[in-house]
This record gives sequence, structure tokens and C-alpha cells, in this order.
Amino acid sequence: MYTFHELTDIIEKLRSEEGCPWDRDQTYESLKPCLADETQEVFDAIDNQDMDNLCEELGDVLMLVLLNSQIAKEQGAFTIEDVIDGVSRKMVRRHPHVFGGVKAESQEECLDLWNAIKAQEKAERP
Repeated sequence: MYTFHELTDIIEKLRSEEGCPWDRDQTYESLKPCLADETQEVFDAIDNQDMDNLCEELGDVLMLVLLNSQIAKEQGAFTIEDVIDGVSRKMVRRHPHVFGGVKAESQEECLDLWNAIKAQEKAERP
């Protein structure tokens, strides 16, 4: 079974000079239709309750996240580690009822907390 680290190495190799011309030529813009298509395929798998296909399609979405992140790494913008760190920080920050001392007993209270924190974050951005 492959690991996440091995998958990132595979994506890096695909984008290298020794890799695949198609993967090497991709840009953020060229990958947008692919991401839209793969996301729709995830929706279809969910609608069809097809767990095998859902697993495969989620893998395709993950591959596109990694491919975009590899492009960003090559440009010096960010890495997949930055993406992971950012989403981890966001999940902890927006779930104070899990990772802090705040109480939330219902889905509605959780959503209210999420939206309040999100609004505060947006207000603090330059």
C-alpha cells in the first residue's frame, strides 16, 4: 500500500523532466476543468451510493490537489505541507467546541460558531 509521502513523490516525478509531458505542461488554469469534472464524479458516486467509485474519485480529487500544490512548490508559492498546515489550523480554530473550552450541543450551534469565526477571520484580513 502506497503512503501519502510516496504519492507526493509520484506527482513530483510526473512533473519532472523525466516525467509525463501532459503532467509537466499543466497549469492552475488548465487543471480547472479537470477539478470540476472530478468533483462532479464525486457527486455522482455519492448519489449512486457507489463506495468503490467514491474512493476512486476522491483519489482523483486528491491527485489534483497534489498536482496544483506541486505547481505552487515549483513556483515558490507554497507546498502541500503548507496546505496541510493551513487546513489543520483552520479546523482547530473553527472547532473551539472540540479543541477549546467552548460548548456547542447542536449542529446549529456548531454552524453558528463556524460562521462567526469565519466572519471574524475575513474582517481581520487586510
